[in-house]
Amino acid sequence: MSAARPQRPFDTAVVAARDRENVIVGNEIVRHRLVSRVIHWSVAVTFFVCVFTGMPIWTPVFGWMAHLFGGLTVCRLLHPWAGVAFFLASGIMFVHWIGDMRLEPGDREWLGPKAFAYMRYETEDTDIGKYNGGQRLFFWAAGLGAIGLLLSGLLMWFPRAFPPLLLEFAYLIHDVTFILFAVAIVFHIYLGTAAEPGTFGSMVRGTVTREWARLHHPRWYRDVISGEEDRRR
Repeated sequence: MSAARPQRPFDTAVVAARDRENVIVGNEIVRHRLVSRVIHWSVAVTFFVCVFTGMPIWTPVFGWMAHLFGGLTVCRLLHPWAGVAFFLASGIMFVHWIGDMRLEPGDREWLGPKAFAYMRYETEDTDIGKYNGGQRLFFWAAGLGAIGLLLSGLLMWFPRAFPPLLLEFAYLIHDVTFILFAVAIVFHIYLGTAAEPGTFGSMVRGTVTREWARLHHPRWYRDVISGEEDRRR
């Protein structure tokens, strides 16, 4: 008989990230507990289902995407329901994160040069909390975008129930909102992967390193350290 394989020790940080956050485990800090990550990925999955079913409806240039779902007819049937699922997931995300996403006085600066300075690692703002101003603005913009896509999509779903002029306006709103949303998502993915190594792991494992937290979100890092010290007293 072969020797028993040694048991792999539990990853204590990942275990802690199932139902806790803003706590230190070794050299890692739990940033997103499991429910937060499930909500985030639910929004992401439903959004991309909307993209891949909606693009071939929008233009024949992306007609090849329809084959991923069995054809254009299936896309036309699936797309509105995927849109409803995306809106519901976005609504749950909004309620879940609104407490951390309240806008602060200096957030409007992230609409200008500060955002580009951040992407070039030229900002030395030591007062960035768990989420920076850009993330908070994106959160609110995404919420408004989800509402815009839903309302315009409902009109397009039932075109005979509305006046032609209103329907044309709905098409315009849906297209413009989608384009802005898609551009924002590209930046969101870039900032969460290549621009800030270690960020993507916070939505997979739920954790970040102390160094990452100290570099990108120094005020949050200080708050977590302070909270840990208070718990030990």
